[in-house]
Amino acid sequence: MREIGFLIHPDFQLLDLSGPLAAFEVAGRFAGEPYRIHTMSCHGGVIASSSGLAVITEPVRQAQFDTFIVVGGNGCLELEAVAELADITQVCATKSRRIASVCTGAFVLAKAGLLNGLHATTHWQHANLLQRLFPKIKVHGDRIFTRDGDVWTSAGVCAGIDLAFALIEEDHGLDIARATARNLVVYHRRTGGQSQFSSLLELDAASDRIRAALNFAREHLNEKLPVERLAEVACLSPRQFGRAVFAETGETPAKVVERLRAEVARQKVEASAEPIELIAVHVGFVDPERMRRAFIRLFRQTPQEVRRNARSE
Repeated sequence: MREIGFLIHPDFQLLDLSGPLAAFEVAGRFAGEPYRIHTMSCHGGVIASSSGLAVITEPVRQAQFDTFIVVGGNGCLELEAVAELADITQVCATKSRRIASVCTGAFVLAKAGLLNGLHATTHWQHANLLQRLFPKIKVHGDRIFTRDGDVWTSAGVCAGIDLAFALIEEDHGLDIARATARNLVVYHRRTGGQSQFSSLLELDAASDRIRAALNFAREHLNEKLPVERLAEVACLSPRQFGRAVFAETGETPAKVVERLRAEVARQKVEASAEPIELIAVHVGFVDPERMRRAFIRLFRQTPQEVRRNARSE
């Protein structure tokens, strides 16, 4: 029987715990080999989540876990406050087959020195902070989850479920992971390298005119899209259009189009064997070098790295 230890703390994010925990519980039933799940805190007792719902925990003991998971929450961002969590995590890591974090739980792993030199992720809102505070980590702020050896990290909230499916698949195979996903009515499964959010979905303007221009851009990415052409679709002057786009998206029209092109290109790079040079042309980049620069700026990876990561998963 595999022992799964979840470490929580005051103001933890409830779904960071309950989502992965439910996945392990259901998978154990399907596999005919239940996981033994421990919900723990530094000293045990009742621990309140950020939503106010409290969980009864057991104190962390020096037991050996198959998998030790640090749950996220805003408290993990206060590094002085997580010193004890980090010390406990460091000790438990030496006695566990694998260690993982959900969302900002990565800050606890980082504080414990367990992510130095490794690839890791966290919630996209806090990825830059993680990289700045811990420069030895190779932070991928756009990934759903990462695995580097026996250390796993995931993005925020629902991404913890994707992480759990990957761990379950490693333990019991793809069929059990799929059956678990179907039981939980969850899509099986987003790959670790998939982006946490999509520019295609995020850029949804409130103004009908700007929305029409963005929809036009999405449908004509392989064509030249100067501001004058998009402004004409929006029935605005180029100057008015530029101001309106910046007010609604925080970016210039040129940067918005670049983001849309990069998002479509990334999907093609991950899912196909089409040469990267041709993908660049098909989505409207002038040349592969311009697409490469856009990938680095937006995804912190080159197109070649995105493809390698997708294939490895």
